[in-house]
Parts: sequence; structure tokens; C-alpha cells
Amino acid sequence: MKFLALVLGNLRRKKLRTALTVLSILVAFLLYGLLCVVREALTAGVSMAGADRLVTRHRVSIIQLLPQSYTARMERIPGVAAVAHQTWFGGIYQDPKNFFPNMPVDPARFMDMFPEFRLTDEEKKAWLSTRTGAVVGRTTADRFGWKLGDTVPLQSPIWGTPKGDTIWNFQIVGIYEGAKKNTDASQLFFRYDYFDEARQYGRGEVGWYTIRIEDPDKAAEVAAAIDAEFSNSPAETKTEPEGAFAQGFAQQVGNIGAIMLGIQSAVFFTILLVAGNTMAQAIRERTNEIGVLKAIGFRNGTILGLVLAESCTIAALGGLAGLGLCWVMTLGGSPAPAVLPVFYFPPANLLIGVLMVVGLGLVAGAFPAWQATRLRVADALRRSV
Repeated sequence: MKFLALVLGNLRRKKLRTALTVLSILVAFLLYGLLCVVREALTAGVSMAGADRLVTRHRVSIIQLLPQSYTARMERIPGVAAVAHQTWFGGIYQDPKNFFPNMPVDPARFMDMFPEFRLTDEEKKAWLSTRTGAVVGRTTADRFGWKLGDTVPLQSPIWGTPKGDTIWNFQIVGIYEGAKKNTDASQLFFRYDYFDEARQYGRGEVGWYTIRIEDPDKAAEVAAAIDAEFSNSPAETKTEPEGAFAQGFAQQVGNIGAIMLGIQSAVFFTILLVAGNTMAQAIRERTNEIGVLKAIGFRNGTILGLVLAESCTIAALGGLAGLGLCWVMTLGGSPAPAVLPVFYFPPANLLIGVLMVVGLGLVAGAFPAWQATRLRVADALRRSV
């Protein structure tokens, strides 16, 4: 700490250069943080997937329906603990841009299968007793200003009633909260029995099943047993872990992890060159001073520490400011809840960002510091700036 004034004084010599370097690092770490936020939003379903849950869909495509009667047959398969089903509804609220997932489910089975969607006991009872009742996530409820008791009309481009109506009215009886930050709180669920009786076609069919198994270590064995149960039937199935099912959706936009890693690597390589060049130039300009410091007794280790401290200070000023700015920007929630329902800066990525700040400071200053320690006093004093 006794050399802190010396380090800060060196940084103030070229204020514009220091400010531009700090700003460049700030932008790089802000971009890093935002990419982490987007990646978390697009892969939240994968990270939230239960290790003890499988998803069974039609073997051909998820848009092909499966008989509801499969529920009882699945429950008889050894290793299966519980079964629930969902069906894509695709309802539109007022305008197609107001997209959010909405699906009919069996309320009792659904609440047992997905404890991460938290409802109060009163809301659960209201849902079980209200045929047109629906529960919605906090994100969507806040987005449209819905509250308990409101009637929400949804227009389905897929499902109509026997009379040809495509407008379905649901009463909001519950607003669920996510058990974790990455729980998707943008969805709306309503009762399957009401939907099945009122729809024009497809009665007795569902979209896909979620199965909870007794032993996660036997997931492959149970999945194979489920598919074998319905092999050679008019509606053969494909069963896979819930995480793989969610990842399949996420990968429709590409390998998100590889895309993010590529962008981040390019950005940090560039910023490493910028910071390294700044430090190298600063050391070249102070060659005479380094010679003087050595002449009055500063050891090579002290010179090395001073240069690295200067480099780490620049990296910390920009990097921590960028990470902090990203964290503040996510506090207000998602700016596009229809596309990014989960929107927060994961703490693990924040910690990695801090470690990267330290690494950037050390790597950017390593070569200039090594050069400074190799300077001989006589050579340094003979050089002019």
C-alpha cells in the first residue's frame, strides 16, 4: 500500500490514454456480462431440468399428439413414480407480439411434478375448483398488469370450439413465483379437462408427457421401457431426459455455448492486446525513471510489483465497472420478457468475471514488467524518452 500513490500517479500522467483503456475494458466486461445473461436466458430450461424427470413425445415430432390413455400405461412401468402431461395451446393475448407460452395441464399432476412453480395453498384450491381457472407466472402477470380474479381472453390459432370460436376466456386464480432465479415465470397454465371438453377436435390427446422416475441412475433403462411399451403402436414415443429435451429447443438457434465462447474469446483477446500495448508504451516512456528507481535501491521484485499493480489497477477500474454496470442493468427485469423470460446475471459468471479481471491485469502487465526488471541502470539512464 505504501506505493499506491506512486501507482496512481503513473496512471494520471496520461489521463486520456488511461481513460480510453479503462473504457475499452469496461465495454468488454459489460459485453461479457450481457452475453452471460442471454446464455442463461436461452438455456434456463436446461439448467432447471430435473435429473429425475424424463420427457416423452411422439417419435416423429413434438407437434404430433399422443393419446391421454398412455398415462395409466406409463404409471404401470417399473421405475415410474409420477406422470403429467402438457399440450401446446399457442394462445395470443391481444397481439401476436405479446407472446408467452400457455398450455393446458392436469392441475394436481402438474403441481406434484413441478414444485419449482410455487403457488399458495389458497391458489391451489382455487385452481382445482375453477374449471376455467388459470395460473400465470409473475413475469407475465406484471407484464400485462394481471391480478387475481381477472378474466384473460386468449385467441388460439390451433384450437377452436365446436361452434368455431377461437377466443378462450380464463380466470386468473393464481400467480406463481419461481423457486429459483432461473425458473421460467412467463408461462400460463390452465385446466386440461376444460380444454379437452371444449375443443373442436383432438379430444383425448395430449402434446407430451413428463415422467418422474424413482432412481435417476436408471433413467436410460426406464426411458427404453417406456418406448418399448408403445413400440409398433399408431403413436410410437421417444423418451429422453428433461435436460436433453430442453437443450433440443435451445439448440434450434445454434450451439449457444460455442457462439458465446467465440464472441467472448475474440473480445478478450482484443482487449488484452489493447491493455498490453498501453502498459508496454507506459513502461517505454518511463525507462529513465525505472533506471533512477533501481539506482536508489529499488529491487527488481519491487519494480515488477509496481508495473503489475498498475496493470491490475487499470483492469480493475474497467472490469469491475463493466461487471457492476451489467448487474445493475439486469435488476430492472427483462426488457423483452417474451424472448428472454429469465433475465439475471448468474453469480457464478460474476465470480468468473472477477477472476478474469485479475487475469487480464496480470497477463497484460507481465511482459512490460519482465522488460522493466531486465533493464540495466546504466542503459536505462542513457536512454531518452
